[in-house]
Amino acid sequence: MPNKQAVTVGSYNVGGGNPLLWICGPCVIESHDLTLRIAETLRGYADRLALPLVFKASFDKANRSSGKSFRGPGLHEGLKTLEAVKRATGLPVTTDIHDCSQAAPAAEVCDILQVPAFLARQTDLLEACGKTGRVVNVKKGQFMAPWDMKNVVAKLAEFGSRNVLLTERGTTFGYGLLVNDMRSVPWMQETGAPVIFDATHSVQKPGALGDRTGGDRKMVPVLTRCAIAAGCDGVFLETHPNPDEAKSDGPNMLPLNELPELLAECLRIRAALTRPTQATATRADQHDPQRKSA
Repeated sequence: MPNKQAVTVGSYNVGGGNPLLWICGPCVIESHDLTLRIAETLRGYADRLALPLVFKASFDKANRSSGKSFRGPGLHEGLKTLEAVKRATGLPVTTDIHDCSQAAPAAEVCDILQVPAFLARQTDLLEACGKTGRVVNVKKGQFMAPWDMKNVVAKLAEFGSRNVLLTERGTTFGYGLLVNDMRSVPWMQETGAPVIFDATHSVQKPGALGDRTGGDRKMVPVLTRCAIAAGCDGVFLETHPNPDEAKSDGPNMLPLNELPELLAECLRIRAALTRPTQATATRADQHDPQRKSA
């Protein structure tokens, strides 16, 4: 059941029956130039398919498996890159923050502040994000039930923030595996917040590569189609020109040149769900003589 309250992101409206929002980009800012090239490609896809698209890239990956893993350029340089993306493409941008002190400076550039799944219950971080006035996107913790996200929405409301998105990104199942319960989409929509489906982090296999997280990117299109059929309000999907050489989350990301085909397929599914069908009415008439005569 789609939520009835829309949230505004830049010039887009999310939820309430509006078109699917797409949040796309690389996992981390690997370099200024590469990030701009990816953003410009995504802008082209958005124009071609008339998509509401937000560009995403992290300035710091603070929860890597190993302390030796690449984390990104940091807050100052990362925000400079995201600001350059906005100027060059006109796309809204988002990034994840891990510390209260990052909220205000990130809000000066970003249209959405993303709270990572591991930090979904951190009250101080939610407060810092909520008080910026920006849209706050909170990823459901892998350890949380979907209905517990109502408390996240309530906390943000207490801090004056009602422009909230919730993101489903899988639930811990045993060791080293995540599973998705698509009932999470309508359950979390009952909070009144639009629900985004994170198609790439949902296929993670945490710690599967020893000191790195593994994943199974061939499942990304499968889960994306399922989430759209379940009625999600948007899709979060990380992408990279060469995922096998990416510095973070490569096994989960979709190759950039494969993205248009999936986008087009998903738009067809969404259209099938939202357009009234004459065939349905005709079949109903055939089985209901009184309706047909009326």
